[in-house]
Amino acid sequence: MSDTKKKILITGGLGFIGCQLANRLSEEPGTELLLIDNLARGRMDDEAKALIEKENVRFLQGDLTDPTFYEQFGTGYEAVYHFAAVVGVKNVIENPDIVIRINALATLHLLDWFVAGGGDSLMFPSTSEAYAWTRTFHELPIPTPEDVPLAVTNIDNPRTSYAGSKIFGELAVTHYCAKHNKRFAIVRYHNVYGPRMGTSHVIPQLYQRAVIDQQNPLTVYSIEHLRAFCYIDDAVEATIATMRKDGANGQTFNIGNDEEETKIGDLAAKIMAVGGVEAPIESKAAENDPINRRCPDLSKARELLDYQPKVTLEEGLRRTCAWYKEFYNEQG
Repeated sequence: MSDTKKKILITGGLGFIGCQLANRLSEEPGTELLLIDNLARGRMDDEAKALIEKENVRFLQGDLTDPTFYEQFGTGYEAVYHFAAVVGVKNVIENPDIVIRINALATLHLLDWFVAGGGDSLMFPSTSEAYAWTRTFHELPIPTPEDVPLAVTNIDNPRTSYAGSKIFGELAVTHYCAKHNKRFAIVRYHNVYGPRMGTSHVIPQLYQRAVIDQQNPLTVYSIEHLRAFCYIDDAVEATIATMRKDGANGQTFNIGNDEEETKIGDLAAKIMAVGGVEAPIESKAAENDPINRRCPDLSKARELLDYQPKVTLEEGLRRTCAWYKEFYNEQG
């Protein structure tokens, strides 16, 4: 049996998906992890501390927009997962310039390091927003496959800064890796949720308003909008498969859960049921969410990654709300 170590690097390694991915990979024998995070969004909480204290995990805090920072990484990584990015509607609306600058420069500098020998395979996380805006120009099939046109509209709208930065990232990764004969895959996540996802997404926000704040009536934005929510464990397994399956090289994959497409109003009702509260719903329109339906076509992921979402929305919400119950209890 080979004693060769598997070196893996994860940027944004203490963020939501990055930390869960790192925990999963750290359990594999012979794996050595380097986690990169600037802690602007990733939290140095007990879970992060436990992760970086593992013998096979190393952590570096720093700025990926600084090209000299990469000198500390070394080379020869089997897989590089690039999760570092500025995300979140509040950031996007208030600081679109920062979103564009950090997301673009971090990706370009990482690619320079990667193609110069940093690693063998690269996974770039994109978003359903890369194509969602296309629907303002053209009708798209729903569930939506990966090969539809990507677009941004009304570039004066700060929200397009995030979608635009991810489209740029897809473009940069594709052409850098093709030019230098490097293995890569792109993943477009669709509403991944779970414990430790922060407080600025729809599920934790609804839990806080309904269960912690006991709003009555409960304010719910865009109750008729449809989303396909994917539990973090399923997203992590699919992400790993993109770096290991032979047919994944050079491919873009939708990752989500197409089996339980859910209205936001119904999601709120499920969260109230899990939290043991009841309240009438007061519907309001979301100012910065014009896309009324997103659901991924998972045919390619099923065929090439052997992917199948396993965690039901009911079970995923139960696990997530249990974590946030403890989180808010600790906050006092």
